[in-house]
Amino acid sequence: MSFACGLATMGQAQRPENIITESSEPADSSIFMDDIVVRRTILDQRVLPYESLREADIPWEKRIWQVIDVREKLNLPFIYPREPLFAILNEAAVSGMVAAFRDDEFKQLMQPGEIEGMMFSMDTVQVVDPETYETKTSVVRNEISADNIKFYRIKEVWFFDREASRLKVRILGIAPVRERIIAGRAEEQPMFWLYYPQIREVLAKKQAFNDFNDAAPLSWDDVFEMRRFSSYIFKESNAQDLRLKDFFPDDGVARLRESDKIKDKLFNFEHDLWEY
Repeated sequence: MSFACGLATMGQAQRPENIITESSEPADSSIFMDDIVVRRTILDQRVLPYESLREADIPWEKRIWQVIDVREKLNLPFIYPREPLFAILNEAAVSGMVAAFRDDEFKQLMQPGEIEGMMFSMDTVQVVDPETYETKTSVVRNEISADNIKFYRIKEVWFFDREASRLKVRILGIAPVRERIIAGRAEEQPMFWLYYPQIREVLAKKQAFNDFNDAAPLSWDDVFEMRRFSSYIFKESNAQDLRLKDFFPDDGVARLRESDKIKDKLFNFEHDLWEY
């Protein structure tokens, strides 16, 4: 009796609990990942708060509006197919995670339902009836996606910090821009403005594509704080509150030259404060 029990015990000890063959399905699917290590740098990243400023330490500042054209090579990460920036901003605005505004002064608040209503457009098209060959007008609904967003606008404040004795810049707001056909002409229209100091919390947890090194992930907050994008100025604060387009309505080259002139003025401002 004891001999039989001993054999049974040995058989159970030698019997494997889980036998995995080539056709078996793994019990834990988490062992499959699109990398060789688990990367948590972005997920665990915290937003570095801006240093506190006093009004007395800012003797000079200038407000600048810039345009980011996602079709430029340096800006291609903005339309990275897996998770473009527009998808991140739209999700944050629609979910109510951050406040969205109609204007760049952050006064006219938008409701999440209004933003959802902007995610499609109703257009009229001419359709030919295959039986009668008559042309009819039909109304179609076109969904707005990241492919429709070619530009982003950012509002910045360039200021001289007396405490640090250097010129600094902070982004105040960001807006995705879509093109709409108005009176037969393509007009750029910001969909909504997001207050950048608030959206930083979201952008810091979202990874941006790093074209130089896959092992060095960047968050979208890093992209903006490190100025890893190409842009051109379309407006600076002025007494008439006009854009460069208003000063040069039919000359795009002149607008770009004026944009470069403003950039040079900003970068030379700090240098001109010192004597050598």
